[in-house]
Amino acid sequence: MLDREGYRPNVGIILLNQHDEVFWGKRIREHSWQFPQGGIKKGETPEQAMYRELHEEVGLEPDHVRIIGRTRDWLRYEVPKQWVRREWRGTYKGQKQIWFLLRLVGRDSDVSLRASAHPEFDAWRWHDYWVPMDAVIEFKRAVYELALTELSRLLPSCRRGERDESVTS
Repeated sequence: MLDREGYRPNVGIILLNQHDEVFWGKRIREHSWQFPQGGIKKGETPEQAMYRELHEEVGLEPDHVRIIGRTRDWLRYEVPKQWVRREWRGTYKGQKQIWFLLRLVGRDSDVSLRASAHPEFDAWRWHDYWVPMDAVIEFKRAVYELALTELSRLLPSCRRGERDESVTS
């Protein structure tokens, strides 16, 4: 399902632990790390898609998390032509995403990367909120930076300016 401009509606998930560290998943059989994300199916709201993707990719149920916030608008990124499926070339540009910021209220042991028949990740870890962008596939870096920056306003301990000042002090 693409919009008129060629973007596929999608959700991105920034999952925090009690130390404001983010969940970082290693894509199966690859050397890249990313946040959970996935497409919004026809008839689904972004929130419904977020909960479905959270379960499929991370094995968490709605009662394992609390929503802290979400991005106000869609954030977009374009996918390089070589990454686009042949049948979508000419119509598909990339993804438009609503990003959710969640707090894990369950335990680390609630995470299960094998919750679905088609796992996305083969490893995971907690990482500083401002994840190193060089670990993210290049064409997604700008949207990650936008999502982390917008949602950091909801977490005083993670605001970019405060982090930078504490590093230089």
